[in-house]
Amino acid sequence: MKHSKRKQEIYIASARLFRKKGYVAASVRDIAEQVGIEPSSLYSHIKSKEEVLVNICHNCAQLFADGMEDVLKSDKSVTEKLDALVDLHIDIAYHNPSSVTVFNDEWRHLPESELKSFLQKRKLYEDNFKKILKSGMDAGHFERMSLTTTFNIIINSVKWLHFFSKKIDNEAFETKRDEIKLFIRKGIYA
Repeated sequence: MKHSKRKQEIYIASARLFRKKGYVAASVRDIAEQVGIEPSSLYSHIKSKEEVLVNICHNCAQLFADGMEDVLKSDKSVTEKLDALVDLHIDIAYHNPSSVTVFNDEWRHLPESELKSFLQKRKLYEDNFKKILKSGMDAGHFERMSLTTTFNIIINSVKWLHFFSKKIDNEAFETKRDEIKLFIRKGIYA
């Protein structure tokens, strides 16, 4: 979804703030301070703090959904598809660290009206990821293991990267990418 420059600044600042303080502890005043405007002026750009959380969570979910769609549509082999999904997670964590933190941890504060659709998006992504894993297992490319265990080990192998995104340069980032992918390959490839 395309937003005005100011609104985009608000979302980015809010994601950083929610990452640092947590959604519940962050106030509208805190968000306004981060953006450099008066709290009353903030409301000319957003309706509520809740709207910001919804936007961050759904936008991050859409990044994963779009990446999954690209992988599913591709002519890549099942092992290349797994590599592409690992790359997707690594790239999103590195380039959107605050949003990923909010997506991973603060989604629980979504209003009921948004929670169901958000969880459906996550479930669809997880199901598609598991289909790729199953396809690789059925073809003998991957070790036959529980899909849930395999999926969660892979996701948790990349989940922590957003904590280090600002602490490492591009070369160190690419080294981390190679190490993670090698670790996953050694654990899953038959």
